[in-house]
Amino acid sequence: MTAITEITDVAAAVLLRGEPAAPEFLLAQRPPGKVYAGYWEFPGGKVEAGEDARQALCRELREELGIDVRQAWPWICRQFVYPHATVRLKFFRVTAWDGEIAPIEHSGFTWAPVGEAAKVAPILPANDPILRAIALPACYALTHAEANGPENELARLRRALADGARLIQVRDKSLPPARRRDFAAATMALAREYPSTRVLINDDPELARALGASGVHLSSRQLWRVERRPDFDCVAASCHTAADLARAAELALDFAVLGPVLPTASHPGLPGIGWSRFAQLVDRSPLPVYALGGMDAAVLDQARASGAHGIAQLRGWH
Repeated sequence: MTAITEITDVAAAVLLRGEPAAPEFLLAQRPPGKVYAGYWEFPGGKVEAGEDARQALCRELREELGIDVRQAWPWICRQFVYPHATVRLKFFRVTAWDGEIAPIEHSGFTWAPVGEAAKVAPILPANDPILRAIALPACYALTHAEANGPENELARLRRALADGARLIQVRDKSLPPARRRDFAAATMALAREYPSTRVLINDDPELARALGASGVHLSSRQLWRVERRPDFDCVAASCHTAADLARAAELALDFAVLGPVLPTASHPGLPGIGWSRFAQLVDRSPLPVYALGGMDAAVLDQARASGAHGIAQLRGWH
């Protein structure tokens, strides 16, 4: 008989300050006498009997850092096998708290800029993917040159980039191939004016490679056709079901888009899955997930409260 591995549920906090201009996250150092002493980690701890993950998070941060959480967004959930235990880490992005942070149960703590390599080491191996995921911006802009026209869409992109947009998908699959290539090339030229910007090409790895794009965005159909993760720095996928999300995780993609959540002009007459179902689907996702369908800045907090990393927008991003 195969032994059943016991899983320890842990609540972990990505404390963030300085958003959105210069975001930083906190790492704490494990004290002497504990497993992995001296390693740096995101603070948190075991979910005790009678607690849910959020309650455990609040208790642990009070005990470990001396703060009371005011705002915590549920985020990703990653399982990791250590030599001594298998842990399931439910991460929360904590953006507001009361009290001054103090290393009550740690050797020390440090703040590190989001998107840059941490200057402390070693970091617990389970946390490596988190460092990459927290660098994703709150909004994912999908181009709509098919409806707006390429020139108008490029003007919209220029405004959005000037306002801070840093993650763009060249969609527009119904454009004639030559026009789509020209539009994608012009998008890349604009993006290069803002070095931290990533551009993904929808379902066309050859075009992505030819233009030097950051990666590809797989349609839900292509998600099931590829045998392995495409060889790009950043790969994402469109998902509609729990099976799609599981497939994206199996391929170790960087993030997923799930929807439609709310009614949208792209799917007239369909109500969308709603926030409750969205939250159920992403609760155990190891990947950051953007909510898609009827999204605008007014629903960003609702999306985060439902477990989304942020929102993906076809029309409302500028």
